[in-house]
Amino acid sequence: MVKETNGVGSDIEAKLWSTADKLRNNMDAAEYKHIVLGLIFLKYISDSFKDRYEELKNDKEGLSDPEDIDEYKSKNVFWVPPEARWNYLQKNAKQPTIGTLLDDALEAIERDNPSLKGVLPGNYARPSLDKQRLGELIDLIGTIGLGDKESKSKDVLGRVYEYFLGQFADAEGKRGGQFYTPKCIVKLLVEMIEPYQGRVFDPCCGSGGMFIQSEKFIQAHQGRIDDISIYGQESNQTTWKLCKMNLAIRGIDSKFVKWNNEGSFLNDAHKDLKADFILANPPFNDSDWKGELLKADLRWKYGKPPEGNANYAWIQHFIHHLCPTGIAGFVLANGSMSSNTSGEGEIRKNIINADLIDCMVSLPGQLFYNTMIPACLWFVTRDKKDHHFKDRRKEILFIDARELGVMTDRRHKELTQEDIQKISSTYHSWRGEGGKYTDIQGFCKSVKLEEIKKHEYVLTPGRYVGAKEEKKDSELFEEKMIRLTSELTKQIEQSKKLDEEIKKNLENIEHGF
Repeated sequence: MVKETNGVGSDIEAKLWSTADKLRNNMDAAEYKHIVLGLIFLKYISDSFKDRYEELKNDKEGLSDPEDIDEYKSKNVFWVPPEARWNYLQKNAKQPTIGTLLDDALEAIERDNPSLKGVLPGNYARPSLDKQRLGELIDLIGTIGLGDKESKSKDVLGRVYEYFLGQFADAEGKRGGQFYTPKCIVKLLVEMIEPYQGRVFDPCCGSGGMFIQSEKFIQAHQGRIDDISIYGQESNQTTWKLCKMNLAIRGIDSKFVKWNNEGSFLNDAHKDLKADFILANPPFNDSDWKGELLKADLRWKYGKPPEGNANYAWIQHFIHHLCPTGIAGFVLANGSMSSNTSGEGEIRKNIINADLIDCMVSLPGQLFYNTMIPACLWFVTRDKKDHHFKDRRKEILFIDARELGVMTDRRHKELTQEDIQKISSTYHSWRGEGGKYTDIQGFCKSVKLEEIKKHEYVLTPGRYVGAKEEKKDSELFEEKMIRLTSELTKQIEQSKKLDEEIKKNLENIEHGF
């Protein structure tokens, strides 16, 4: 599968993926992912280092030393020792020792850059990795500028990285989704909750997509990246490494992005954190979350989650970590909106009665690479009286977005920028941020808690917004029928005239005219 995912009109990513994928041979995508992304990261920091090196080397006053490590750290540029620089590695790409050279290079970079300690991939020297193909891959990546000023301004590295993460998620199928949330969903979540300033938290952060879009949102709105601080947790170590690299290439401080193999439930790395914004895409319907070990946990304020499904454990984990004015936006399986299994309905009822739910959005199908399970977005806030916006207490906004999106190939759909704008602007106008909010049949409705109680605390948007207004379609149908009837009448009349002419001509022939 090759598709343009970033909307920049460039085929760099597709070309790189297509060529690299041929080099993969029979290697499993999960293994190959770290080989490729590690090399891309290495090329980026080497390009960035080289740019700074040339600046120092050409200093007209001669006061700068291009081999002084502090000259790089002062500019937030990673120091790359001589044995790890790309030109040295590419010169040796055809040597049988290239795997060992790469492992040594990555070890040297971690040694001299403490923030990357334990993050970079290794084991390029393993016998199972074809060194000839590895050399060809190095040559290929060497043709693309990633860390120089021009490439940085175009975010070439960011685009390539996101493209590859998406392509690997597709190649890995179900397993790949643990580290990748489709970009359009992340963008929608970010546009909805607007993390301008404060603590942004993702307790199942995968490859860090939520944080990156938060940064882009602030930049797009002329904010300051220093106004937000990033907190994260990930239980899969290789995925955590991807996240740390993904953040490092964008200069985002990731010191509060933690890893432990127990995960957020058993070993909460941020026990005392109260976040301003929570963005998350936890595993859907996770049955192996060790709930039996957490029966009396203080986070279960609204009811003990079932041991066989973590959905309501995640919801309460998010609520627990919200500050008094905080808001959370997260993805869950559609079943979370209506399930009554093992006490889930009672927990949902308690959360609704506590007036914590702000908005529910049902999404189109086929958005994810790793699952066909229909998904929805929850927006939970502790401050519906919010002095910034209008008083929304005892009300929930429902948005049914199932009909939105466009197919990008036979299996995947994507929300367009217009779709994202339509959903987010509806939410913002409802919150009182400008523009007039109006219920739209089949799309959105603001609903009082009394009505939700009548529906037995089900949160499925389709239950409330109703079917699309069919009046216009009916009018168009009637107009079409009138037109077709008129055309048919004309055709019948013309046919009659033609029959009469033929009959008359035959009569003339018979009479010798």
